[in-house]
Amino acid sequence: MCMHDEATPHYIDMIDQTTLGHRFIKQEFDQVPRVGWQIDPFGHSAVQAYLLGAELGFDSLFFARIDYQDRKRRKDDKTLEVIWRGSKSLGSTSQIFTGVFPRHYDPPDGFTFEINDVSEPIQDDITLFDYNVQERVDDFVAAALAQANVTRTNHIMWAMGTDFRYQYANTWFRQMDKFIHYVNKDGRVNALYSTPSIYTDAKYATNESWPVKDDDFFPYADKENTYWTGYFSSRPAFKGYVRMMSGYYLAARQLEFFKGRSKSGPNTDALADALAIAQHHDAVTGTQRQHVASDYAKRLAMGYVEAEELVASSLACLAESTSKTECGNPMGKLKQCPLLNVSYCPPSEMTLSSGKSMVVLVYNSLGWKREDVIRIPVINESITIHDSSGKEIESQLIPIANASLKLRNYYIQAYLGKSPSVTPKYWLAFMASAPPLGFSTYVLSNVKNPGSLTTLSTIYTSLGSDNDTLEVGQGNLKLTYAVDKGKLTHYTNSRNLVNADIKQSYVFYSAYAGSDVDPQASGAYIFRPNGTYPIKTEQQGLLTVIRGPVLDEVHEQINTWISQITRIYKGKEHVEVEFMVGPIPIDDGIGKELASQITTAMETNKTFYTDSNGRDFIKRIRDYRTDWELQVNQPVAGNYYPVNLGLYMEDEKREFSVLVDRSVGGSSLEDGQIELMLHRRFLHDDTKGVGEVLNETVCVSEECTGLTIQGKFYFRIDPLGEGAKWRRTVGQEIYSPFLLAFTEQDGDNWTGSHVPTYSFMDPSYSLPDNVAVVTLQELEDGKVLLRLAHLYETGEDKDLSVVASVELRKLFHGKKISKVTETSLSANQDRVEMERKKLRWKIAGAVKDEAEVFRGRPVSSSNLVVELGPMEIRTFIIGFEPSVHGLVLCT
Repeated sequence: MCMHDEATPHYIDMIDQTTLGHRFIKQEFDQVPRVGWQIDPFGHSAVQAYLLGAELGFDSLFFARIDYQDRKRRKDDKTLEVIWRGSKSLGSTSQIFTGVFPRHYDPPDGFTFEINDVSEPIQDDITLFDYNVQERVDDFVAAALAQANVTRTNHIMWAMGTDFRYQYANTWFRQMDKFIHYVNKDGRVNALYSTPSIYTDAKYATNESWPVKDDDFFPYADKENTYWTGYFSSRPAFKGYVRMMSGYYLAARQLEFFKGRSKSGPNTDALADALAIAQHHDAVTGTQRQHVASDYAKRLAMGYVEAEELVASSLACLAESTSKTECGNPMGKLKQCPLLNVSYCPPSEMTLSSGKSMVVLVYNSLGWKREDVIRIPVINESITIHDSSGKEIESQLIPIANASLKLRNYYIQAYLGKSPSVTPKYWLAFMASAPPLGFSTYVLSNVKNPGSLTTLSTIYTSLGSDNDTLEVGQGNLKLTYAVDKGKLTHYTNSRNLVNADIKQSYVFYSAYAGSDVDPQASGAYIFRPNGTYPIKTEQQGLLTVIRGPVLDEVHEQINTWISQITRIYKGKEHVEVEFMVGPIPIDDGIGKELASQITTAMETNKTFYTDSNGRDFIKRIRDYRTDWELQVNQPVAGNYYPVNLGLYMEDEKREFSVLVDRSVGGSSLEDGQIELMLHRRFLHDDTKGVGEVLNETVCVSEECTGLTIQGKFYFRIDPLGEGAKWRRTVGQEIYSPFLLAFTEQDGDNWTGSHVPTYSFMDPSYSLPDNVAVVTLQELEDGKVLLRLAHLYETGEDKDLSVVASVELRKLFHGKKISKVTETSLSANQDRVEMERKKLRWKIAGAVKDEAEVFRGRPVSSSNLVVELGPMEIRTFIIGFEPSVHGLVLCT
């Protein structure tokens, strides 16, 4: 669908958008692409190489943007073209020939022929005074030989075009025709119209040996002091919206299949298209003008509205069905809460009068049973909750913070054009459980007796007047705060015996505005700080602590534009930090880039690890590059990396992990410290093509204020070698939160007239802890597209970095599978045929020993078991017998 970015998308979004495009090409033209053409993204990821390259069946991958220091070194060493092994788990089984252009994605100087370009055209009329055929042929040959001198073999490629060209194509082709004719007549160089695939075949035919490239091409700088690391965090609200829609789309496709895809009526297609377009390298990156960003968001919202209707009808159908084989049109109407992130959920804000109940369906899109705390805004204090079995469960009422209510009122007016009709008093929090690929039901009603298990939170406010400490957390995990300073000081886990001094703070970087001598400013693309400024708490020592049976909270008002709530949930061993940042003040004429720092005393030796698009973790060393000796000119921006899942650091005994809820920029600028950039606002453009300052505002009527961001990050400390399971499991839960749907009913006998709990899978079955359902989607012909992903790398976890197995008969419980065809990642060709056609490149020099690669064996038609090795993703088209036994069909 587009040339997606490689820093800020999640790997599932990259797969989905590529699949949409590849299947369209296959259906319309019966063609299978062989080459990846990622010429413009601002740095290149390991996942792009092995997953969105080799696993698609690509023979090669080409792009332009790598660090200017790296490019110079590669030209000197003739290593612009390499064999890229992006995954240490899959190694040479998923490698790809990769070519970096010796300059930008444009022709050599003097060979651009747009109508207003200044390149001298060939004049081949010998009767004219400016006849120049030989001169221009010599120019062409000189440029070709210059590129040949930095390239292996005698084949080179020119990209004949660049941005905004071919507005008048005739001038281009007329000149290229002449150059090809006269250069070939000259004989020193052979020139021809070609394609990347023809070029790749020519390279392969030379039998040349090629150097190997590991890891990735981040961060990217095109010149000194110009690091393209700011866009990792630009437009954080849009990045969060894309991630939220991505998780929703995954769940909606599942429910669309369970219900049965309708030939008419609502479906997920519009959301699929909008999400695909949003992965563009000037979309989710946040590097577009405001009206374009608004258009992307509008398309997502329109896609969501249609998918929301589908989800509601699917869940209602599944809940109302008294038969395991069919149901009619659902009678009930389920509602959802897309603005829950700003504390707005009209279905949960109903008044629970006598005899009226609120029903909450909790859908779990993961392949294993999960438990998580749900928080919804409510009006009533007297509430009781019963689960799917009719048992009353424990819950907690938490007062909604004034800052959250203020944000809610303003943003609802901005989004909906009206003020909320009611103001909820509390968050209602309770622990919900749901089966794999299924839902559970919870019924909320008015308390009929004083013995309810719903507890009103206790509130304690410290004034910072003494030197006492305050402990928060009621289970294994406890945080200690210094009351006099109102700051976090210590982290303790009594189960795994981890103790650590710890503090969390905020800083802002003043944005360099550019000058006549040095014009490069910080902006949407570029991160160029002009000083680091710690943000001090304005009311030092003021903490509000909220305690209850479900969770504890610590509320902190850092200053007038930064606040946060730190949470520890009962039974959980991680910390959740919900931040509210904005509007960033710029009245002083200074743009600002806000970051949060978490600091420990760990000795991490300049080393930390960041994820690649939510998959593999890559080792980073501060002020260091694996491929060349780095000349450091931006010690902050040059050490920032994209973070989509999380990052972590280690010492000899412990590992400290942080997970995020959207794409951000992150680093470890000091040993023992992790930093995340959360928000950015400027007064100057960075002159990289947008032509507009990144200064987001939200307007109500004629009043506009700077954008406020509300988001979350999570952290945890484990003994060394034990953090991967938390990162992978909770990372899945962050990407795929519970999907909530609400309805009202008279009385409280919902479970007696509806299906209270449902799972698509065999009730006795659950996917292994190291496997995720990436795609479960009904296709137009009634077949199903299934993707299963191993979540762990080789050696990442002593128990879970092993081959995993999935039983398809239990996954598709009650359906009779007629055929299983394994395909390429984008489902546009048979996997066996793809492997047969794969080019086997020769490797230059000694290559370090790679770990043994484990891949799943072919699926046997007799046992229908899918095996997955570490980091392996396998894609299947599955056909079924006409029988509908065990599947609920909704019309």
